[in-house]
Amino acid sequence: MTFSTLALVVALGLCGPLFALRTAWHVPVILGELIAGIIFGATGFGVLHSADPLFTFLADMGFAVVMFVAGSRVPVRDPQVRSALGVGAVRAILVGLPAAAAGFGIAHWFDTGHGAMYAVLLASSSAALVLPIIDSLGLTGAPVLALTAQVAIADTACVVALPLAIDPGNAGRAALGAAAVAGCAVVLFLLLRWSEKSGARRRVHRISEERKLALELRVSLAMLFALCAVATQTRVSIMLAGFAAGLAVAAIGEPRRVAKQLFAISDGFLAPLFFVWLGARLNLRDFGEHPHLIALGIALGLGAVLVHLVPRLIGQPVGYGALAAAQIGVPVAAVTVGTALDVLVKGEAAALMLGALCTIAIAAVAANRLAAKAPANTTQTA
Repeated sequence: MTFSTLALVVALGLCGPLFALRTAWHVPVILGELIAGIIFGATGFGVLHSADPLFTFLADMGFAVVMFVAGSRVPVRDPQVRSALGVGAVRAILVGLPAAAAGFGIAHWFDTGHGAMYAVLLASSSAALVLPIIDSLGLTGAPVLALTAQVAIADTACVVALPLAIDPGNAGRAALGAAAVAGCAVVLFLLLRWSEKSGARRRVHRISEERKLALELRVSLAMLFALCAVATQTRVSIMLAGFAAGLAVAAIGEPRRVAKQLFAISDGFLAPLFFVWLGARLNLRDFGEHPHLIALGIALGLGAVLVHLVPRLIGQPVGYGALAAAQIGVPVAAVTVGTALDVLVKGEAAALMLGALCTIAIAAVAANRLAAKAPANTTQTA
């Protein structure tokens, strides 16, 4: 990693906003960053070397911050969403049961042995994708609240379950590490709540704003990286550490100024760097050697959409089910963690990302149709 390489990575990160300029398409920014990484990485020109230790460490920082931001966006404090948790939980369970069967079926059909991981992928939703789409469409009403609760529950449950499912042989160790991270996150939540109730955070905020010290951002990053240290020491993914830290902040209520500062450091540098690195790490040439993995990716994508349509049986509109199927965080985590642990078969990482892109494409179509019928949707009941 040199300054010239870093300049190239940051420049390639601009492909994300360029791909997402057409807001009506609901294309996530990360798509352009992934494609840029693929073109300049192992699949394409080979300019970016994802195995570089410094590049990898910076990408790990980006991954941690991405998951932190994702966790902080889960609407833990929204009283309306909390009122819909019952319906959301039922729908998440209705998705999870066929997802388990489909996941093991797909693993058996393609002979990968990763049924548990596929089950988690199929059941997952991405709050970081779905919630911004809901906001951009201006959707409201009981169905939207139930959808939000469903996505939040599924996202949280799947992030917790993935480390256990991705390497079942070490599930016991992973469970202990996850418990350690969760315990630290609870302590973090208690500290944050004390600082909020005692007025300490407001005093620090006032001093930081007056003297331009960015103290809250510094504290947030220190807490995040401390949890990441616990995760690495207990041999669990920093994905869980980042998400748990984000949930702790969301439970208190993230200050708007900190949210803006995190947005700058995440979306301005670390997140694009991570997704460019991830794209550079993927080798789509493996599809040429193992073309059946293209079918695996499509099966995972379509399977995720189909299992998310099951709540139609209890009244969820098809469009909301397709939107709930949109996933990115959990597949990205599966690729990152699975590659680091060397448990994925050759080309499987690319298949996982193909599946995620299929769900995003279908969710974008569903979002456009929901936008066209927005007045009718807002009057429906859950």
